[in-house]
Amino acid sequence: MIDYELFCKIRHLKEHEGLSAHQIAGELAMDPRTVVKWLTRERFCQRKASVRASKLDPFKTEIARMLQAHTFTAAQILVRMREQGFAGGYSIVKDYVRSIRPPKSRAYLTLAFAPGECAQVDWGSYGSVTVGNTRRRLSFFVMVLCYSRMLYVEFTVSQSMEHFLACHQNAFRFFGCAPKKIMVDNLKSAVLRRIVGRPPVFNPRYLDFANHYGFAITPCNVGRGNEKGRVENAVGYVKKNFLAGLEIPDFAAIGPAARNWLETVANVRT
Repeated sequence: MIDYELFCKIRHLKEHEGLSAHQIAGELAMDPRTVVKWLTRERFCQRKASVRASKLDPFKTEIARMLQAHTFTAAQILVRMREQGFAGGYSIVKDYVRSIRPPKSRAYLTLAFAPGECAQVDWGSYGSVTVGNTRRRLSFFVMVLCYSRMLYVEFTVSQSMEHFLACHQNAFRFFGCAPKKIMVDNLKSAVLRRIVGRPPVFNPRYLDFANHYGFAITPCNVGRGNEKGRVENAVGYVKKNFLAGLEIPDFAAIGPAARNWLETVANVRT
């Protein structure tokens, strides 16, 4: 039985890279018969696990009632259940308590920005594309203005520093100016080293570039990808709204198509 991630890889290799079932099997180290079986299915269906009776079943209603009344720990509940005749161990009680009382989600501060104050940038990847007589990995650079959510996207076959800086320049021309600051994840093109409690070490080429165009580099805090949620959402939007189902004969065709999409779809506000 495969998982959903492997199912998506099989479909991607077939639909976006045009591989046969035997080629996919070789790429993913799978039995070709298994690949053929999953290629015939339109959607992923996980095999239903058989449900076995649990020692905890007679006590689940009482446990739920206790958790609604008070924030008991699993250890406290175990003591009370044993008083009622439960003969099982701590692990089964702990797992059940966790399943019906999920941990509280972490609260995040909503970031607000003034016009022209900030942009967020990131890279995205999407399969491969024909370039001449070969196939190359398809990458795309995204910059989003934080206040207006105006979007710029540029497709490349490399995420090198040269492409990173050139995409910035093209984005500035597209927007008509450079923002006062740019938020980046801890990409090596922008941040060489990031240690909690210490100032970030910026890539000197990117720092020189920022000084030339007059913007400040603002790296996200470690483990705080939510701070650049606008550009992460934009990367997903490009994949779902522009790239999904798009037939790309070769790399030269995608640039004009992307510019048309920006002008007629992505940056049209209704």
